[in-house]
Amino acid sequence: MKFDTLQQGISFYENYARISGFDTRSYSTKKRKSNGKISLKYCVCNKEGFRETPRLQSNCKKKGPITRTGCNARITLKLIHDQDNYIIFSFHEGHTHPLTTPNFAHHTK
Repeated sequence: MKFDTLQQGISFYENYARISGFDTRSYSTKKRKSNGKISLKYCVCNKEGFRETPRLQSNCKKKGPITRTGCNARITLKLIHDQDNYIIFSFHEGHTHPLTTPNFAHHTK
């Protein structure tokens, strides 16, 4: 798919996530050195990765539930150099956790 702006691509993935039953978060951005434009944008499932070790230690005051499960679901948006449009460069659909059912969708952001 092709998007006129980066925000359109991000909104597309957020809508897809909401319908599918998961939340997203921004993971990483890469910019071109020549003009500062964002060349790659990674959006991932909010359960991607694992929590940092210091937060899991018992002396940490802000301990919360473990919400990251190492999920690999993500999308990568890439800038087309000569057109200033963005395309879906990669898409990984597989989740390592159950998705939210419509009855519990109000618990997502």
